[in-house]
Amino acid sequence: MQLAGSHARVWLFGSRLDNEALGGDCDLMLELTEPVENPALLAATFSAKVSRLMHGRKVDVLLSAPNLKHLPIHGIAFEEGMLL
Repeated sequence: MQLAGSHARVWLFGSRLDNEALGGDCDLMLELTEPVENPALLAATFSAKVSRLMHGRKVDVLLSAPNLKHLPIHGIAFEEGMLL
């Protein structure tokens, strides 16, 4: 993964894991092993690239990195998400 380094992992979580749910955005968590210098830029760039690959579908990106605050949503993504 060029944007986030070779050790980055991507998790899919949220409504896209539910086959009964229709439409909606795509929630991804980018798990990084190294601190990120500009998290807003990385998240926006990653979101735009994935959105383009998915023909314009809205993509929300959550970052997990050693220098970023761990929020409850991170726990949900790790516990309920699917590693891609």
